[in-house]
Amino acid sequence: MRLRLPVERPAEPPTGYKIAHPVLSQDGARVAFAGVSLGGALPYGVLADAACVYGRRHRPPARLCDCGFHCVHDRAAAEALRCPAEHRTAVLLEVSVLGAYLRFERGFRYGRQRVRAMAVGPCRCGAPAAALADAGEGRPGWRVLAAACTGCVHGRASLTLPGFARLAGDGLRVAADAGLGGRGGPGAPEADGTAAAAGPGGLGVPELAAEAALLQARLDWFQTQLARLGEHGTGQAGQG
Repeated sequence: MRLRLPVERPAEPPTGYKIAHPVLSQDGARVAFAGVSLGGALPYGVLADAACVYGRRHRPPARLCDCGFHCVHDRAAAEALRCPAEHRTAVLLEVSVLGAYLRFERGFRYGRQRVRAMAVGPCRCGAPAAALADAGEGRPGWRVLAAACTGCVHGRASLTLPGFARLAGDGLRVAADAGLGGRGGPGAPEADGTAAAAGPGGLGVPELAAEAALLQARLDWFQTQLARLGEHGTGQAGQG
């Protein structure tokens, strides 16, 4: 006798949590997410369908395979996955599980998802994130991004949090350090790619403020470098 799994028909798509690395395309025109396990070689967008990483032709989630997207039921369990050193720069995602799925004790395996929100942890220095900057690693065609404060961005390629949300599209909400419900930490504006009061170029007040902070950080860095060069030049003159 063939055993059949119980069928669920929820009124709304289930919610799950997972971690991933935000990535930026080589040309800077697209953003995506790269998983932290075997599927990390296949970056996905806000709305995406899974593919079998083993190259099989079945549609995920196949019962006799482990392909498909994975997430856990509990947000705290997903946050705990960021403790290992190799996952410290990962972001926390809140997703809607769409289509067919397999339910497990701790989470789901499924074939289609929508990323609703992204929570960005603090910069490596401990300050709240103001941007996502080039982490110095990646994969063909994609640069991995990591949280960076205004003082640590320097001259690296970077995106503000609202800028990432705007490129991602599909209503993605991005918050710094907390608040997948749409609110970040103290003083952190919500970044959903839209704004009530838009400035030049369609940018809202939170986006313009973040862009200004990054420009100020870069200016401070250049002034520091110029000061060091000036001190070095003065020292050489004295020795002569």
